[in-house]
Amino acid sequence: FKGGDTCEYLLSSGRFLGEKVWQPHSCMMHKYKNSEAKNCLIDKHIVFIGDSRIRQLFYSFIKLINPQVKEEGNKHGNIPFEDKSASIKVDFLWYPEVNGSMRQRIKSWTEGSVAKPHIIVAGAATWSIKIHNGSNEGLTQYKINITSIAPLLEKLAKSSDVYWVLQDPVYEDMLSDSRKMITNEKIDAYNEAAVRILNSSSRNSKAKVKLFSVSKLIAQETIMKSADGLHLPESSRDTNAMILMNVYCNKIMKPIDGSCCQPQPPLTLIQKLAFCFFTFSIIGYLIISLIHRNNFRKNKPCTDLESGEEKKPAISTPNVSTLEMLLHSFCKLGLIMTYFYLCDRANLFMKENKFYTHSSFFIPIVYILVLGVFYTENTKETKVLNREQTDEWKGWMQLVILIYHISGASTFLPVYMHIRVLVAAYLFQTGYGHFSYFWIKGDFGVYRVCQVLFRLNFLVVVLCIVMDRPYQFYYFVPLVSVWFMIIYATLAVWPQIVQKKANGHCLWHLGLLLKLVCLLTCIYFLSYSQVLLVKAMKYSLCSVCLSQVVFHGMLFAFIYLALQKRQMISEGKGDPLFSSRVSNILLFISIVSFLTYSIWASSCKNKTECNELHPSVSVVQILAFILIRNIPGYVRSVYSSFFAWFGRISLELFICQYHIWLAADTKGILVLIPGYPMFNVLVSTFIFVCVAHEISQITNDLAQIVVPKDSSALLKRLLCVAGFFSGLLLFSAAQEQSRH
Repeated sequence: FKGGDTCEYLLSSGRFLGEKVWQPHSCMMHKYKNSEAKNCLIDKHIVFIGDSRIRQLFYSFIKLINPQVKEEGNKHGNIPFEDKSASIKVDFLWYPEVNGSMRQRIKSWTEGSVAKPHIIVAGAATWSIKIHNGSNEGLTQYKINITSIAPLLEKLAKSSDVYWVLQDPVYEDMLSDSRKMITNEKIDAYNEAAVRILNSSSRNSKAKVKLFSVSKLIAQETIMKSADGLHLPESSRDTNAMILMNVYCNKIMKPIDGSCCQPQPPLTLIQKLAFCFFTFSIIGYLIISLIHRNNFRKNKPCTDLESGEEKKPAISTPNVSTLEMLLHSFCKLGLIMTYFYLCDRANLFMKENKFYTHSSFFIPIVYILVLGVFYTENTKETKVLNREQTDEWKGWMQLVILIYHISGASTFLPVYMHIRVLVAAYLFQTGYGHFSYFWIKGDFGVYRVCQVLFRLNFLVVVLCIVMDRPYQFYYFVPLVSVWFMIIYATLAVWPQIVQKKANGHCLWHLGLLLKLVCLLTCIYFLSYSQVLLVKAMKYSLCSVCLSQVVFHGMLFAFIYLALQKRQMISEGKGDPLFSSRVSNILLFISIVSFLTYSIWASSCKNKTECNELHPSVSVVQILAFILIRNIPGYVRSVYSSFFAWFGRISLELFICQYHIWLAADTKGILVLIPGYPMFNVLVSTFIFVCVAHEISQITNDLAQIVVPKDSSALLKRLLCVAGFFSGLLLFSAAQEQSRH
């Protein structure tokens, strides 16, 4: 840890991910759109002053504001640019040498009568080398001139952002005869002089002229693609312009995926209260632990000196109290939340952008598949979608989704389409699992509802407080919570139809089907109303898809349980689910369906068109997987304990990845060990999985305390929870008002 100033890293160091993606050291760079650039630079005046290399940077910069700009005009003259819609003015001033003329122009900005530019980007040296034919006299004159300019730049830096662009290396083999004297050795000497002079003054400590040296690193990798050996290729110039935009705009726009140059956000009132709460919990637990430890020492068996036997204490050690368990859980949770905050809100650990390669996605997939097959055990029961099997299903899907997120595979359309099926499968399991429970158990009590909602939402609520994020940010938890309540309401409202009642008369089955039809009608009405009201089609179509798949999960559960009750399927150990002929036909259709979807997804060219077809085909893939997994008896009788273990903490894994495995709210990757990408992933993954498992244990422990089975105690807890959220909303409203 070398400090929190990521601007210095952005301006001076980094590396290429692949051929074109630049990764600054320790932080993430945002890719600005022209609308964002305009919002940041509104009413600003920017000046680029220097030679042809600075002119190139000028054009790349203004193209971020207006991509339609063409590189026209006098190459050896001043070039103005203005965007009247945002009142942005950007000028290029042709001063190819650091001399008296450049000094006079810079001096004019320091005088009170002339408006100072908000941003000044300056740099020049190659013309001095060329004019003086690479002589030492030219370097000496350059040092004298830049020494005279340095105090003026420092004075401007007190009110403006001033950047001095160091000279990029050249590709000497491609230089024309008139430029052969411009060697990399000479360029290094000129750069060394500029750095020494601009950094030497004591006045430069506070109002610092920023050295734009990262361009040298970019040029070292790309200058061989130059057209003339002197000027950078367009992609490198665009990268430099984007770095410049990040340096200035990140602190203004505060993009989530642009951690470079962003100051650490101040603690909110709610975060401070949470910190105090966890601190008191830790202190309270330590006090209780010390008291118990002293009591244990007093009651410790002592040795009888005469007989040599231990005497047992008369008082037995008491059981762990509810208060101690509560404080213990909050103590651990407080330490874990501290780690969350340090990882993704403090500027302590580094963050990097994602970069997708086929190997970064498919090699880990093959690795976990081998591990999953290796840890194979027999199931306790051989029913369709038994507990071990659903845990296994959740586990391998969650691991695939995690690899998808950390590898940035969303940019590869075939992988994206397959992952959408996995997300739909999670919602299918939501519909299947909750419907099956209410249908079989007939338990519509408040205790069941509170237990499920607590387990789903506890971690998210804590993170909303600690990480200062809205509830909707963790979109999957609100989604499954709402659908749990919809499923509960559908089955709980009059007439309550459960399996026990339906077995008495077949008309009750028709009544339940009628309920499901009403639910489906409401789903389609709300979903397509959203399509009409909201123009953002991708969100509308996504909601339609997810709504459909939850309903399909409920419908599948109803049909399966009805067939099971009438003994129309065989679920014995080793027995196929249906007759041999029917089983073979269904297996063949399922495999063909799988392959057809994969071929279609691999041939997809347009994400919008593929998403439009996804709602109607995703459920077919889910049903095909269920049939392949359950029709053969020997396949149904085994499961992967490796995948099942991850499946039991899949919710915690999904939520925790936002802040302690990925970074910047999933936009980047957390870097605990810089310089060693593979080792960093291993270490951060180990901590991430351990934390997720620990949070799962904490949630289970607290659920027993916060949601008691006793009705009167539960009512008191609910009143306390209502009071807590009322206070939280009031604090949140006051906090938002203070921000605005």
